[in-house]
Amino acid sequence: MAIAIVGAGLSGAVIGNELARAGLRCEIFEERSHVAGNCHTSRDAETDVLVHEYGPHIFNTNNELVWDYVNRLGSFVPFTNRVKAVSGGRVFSLPINLLTINQFFGKTLNPTEAKEFIDVLGDKTIVDPETFEDQALRFLGKDLYEAFFLNYTIKQWGIHPRELPASILKRLPVRFNYDDNYYNKKFQGIPSEGYTALVEKLLDHRNLNVHLNQTFSKGEALGFDHVFYSGAIDAWFDFQLGRLRYRTLDFEREVHDGDYQGNAVVNYCDQSVPWTRITEHKHFSPHEEHAKTVIFKEYSRECQEGDTPYYPVRLVRDKALLEQYVALADSEEKVTFVGRLGTYRYIDMDVTIEEALNACKTFLEGREKTVLS
Repeated sequence: MAIAIVGAGLSGAVIGNELARAGLRCEIFEERSHVAGNCHTSRDAETDVLVHEYGPHIFNTNNELVWDYVNRLGSFVPFTNRVKAVSGGRVFSLPINLLTINQFFGKTLNPTEAKEFIDVLGDKTIVDPETFEDQALRFLGKDLYEAFFLNYTIKQWGIHPRELPASILKRLPVRFNYDDNYYNKKFQGIPSEGYTALVEKLLDHRNLNVHLNQTFSKGEALGFDHVFYSGAIDAWFDFQLGRLRYRTLDFEREVHDGDYQGNAVVNYCDQSVPWTRITEHKHFSPHEEHAKTVIFKEYSRECQEGDTPYYPVRLVRDKALLEQYVALADSEEKVTFVGRLGTYRYIDMDVTIEEALNACKTFLEGREKTVLS
């Protein structure tokens, strides 16, 4: 049985490894010059800093099975993402927590007092928030919304918060204690040798053959018994119904001596600053020491043909178009759509791995039933 896997990111690598170990021959086609997709890491030639080439990736999960799975591939160094935000010429702690509230308003509130204070600031005339802006004004008030969310959201999404659903802000925590851990997950860390080393280990199997710098067209599927496709779902159908919208990122690299900003991630919330954030990659590897440092200034814009897609937009018209493509996908035989692009969802790495493992389990169980019948 011949299996084609399109994409050598986390989805493709996990699926390839599972099927290869089950005795199936797999051909993996990757259009880039490297494996590991958007979590690709490499050593910066000038500084020797381990760089997250497509933006920072901190592995965080409550799924113990997935955590055990990735730790079998390589050692993870504990890492807590403590994001800072620059707004109005001042530096604050994110996500919004008791320190942020006290800093911003010049207070010394305790948790109970802070809850009562923020509750008074909220706009109670908004009974049932439908938009991001409504949600922020209702539960945070005008000052915090404009300082940390309004302009940052416009820069990140190219869309005013009043056009985004309230559910986006609901996912962002507000804490009435001094916990500044960006993620609220049991397991958090970064592989000591980077994500690419983990993916390469998955792909190191005699039943796997990886083709870099090579695209895969729908017509080539005829030469395989099954295809696992982690590319963009609309691309599989040659965009015949139109293009699904994504945001893409541009990175401006700079090298400096010593320590540039003292933190891994600093968001810039003011409209006057064109970048959304600066990531300083040496801080993702606190167990290493480097005399120089490399930073990436990050810019978000609408994804165009030929760009690397990052974030699906998923507004009403995008979801309507997606439903049409899902209907086409459901009619496809011997093709499984996986991953962030294949399902047009923003999913974290742990979910990507879990879904890839489940896709393999379903496929192998179905194959076994076919053989037995």
